[in-house]
Amino acid sequence: MNDLRDLYQEVILDHSRNPRNAGRLADPSGTAKGHNPLCGDLITLDVRVEDGTIRDVSFDAKGCAISVATASIMSGMLKGKSLAEVHDLFQRFQDMLTGPTTAAEGLDKLEVLAGVREFPMRVKCATLPFHTLRAALDNESGTVQTE
Repeated sequence: MNDLRDLYQEVILDHSRNPRNAGRLADPSGTAKGHNPLCGDLITLDVRVEDGTIRDVSFDAKGCAISVATASIMSGMLKGKSLAEVHDLFQRFQDMLTGPTTAAEGLDKLEVLAGVREFPMRVKCATLPFHTLRAALDNESGTVQTE
């Protein structure tokens, strides 16, 4: 089991140090800002949706390894997904971190973050990118906060 945890930690650190889809989109259909005041995480997320499908997503994040890694992994999984699939993915991710079971079915690469549930204060770090994505999809103004 320690080997698997070590692998998961390596994946998280890799995504944190070398985030995928980092940067800003030239012409997003939605943009939102997120902030986790407890940890200091800041994220700006851009999304381009066409015909109810996410065509592109990028982000600019400054924060802890968990927050940046989640944004990196999440952004790579979203392209080509319908809005319904994205909302379902967020719910399953939230359930994995806060629900009664640790089921990670259908979460694919996000499963590496399952261990975050053991640290309740860090769950907000992991879910901030998803909350920011929802705000971008809903064209909400202001800054999303995890508090």
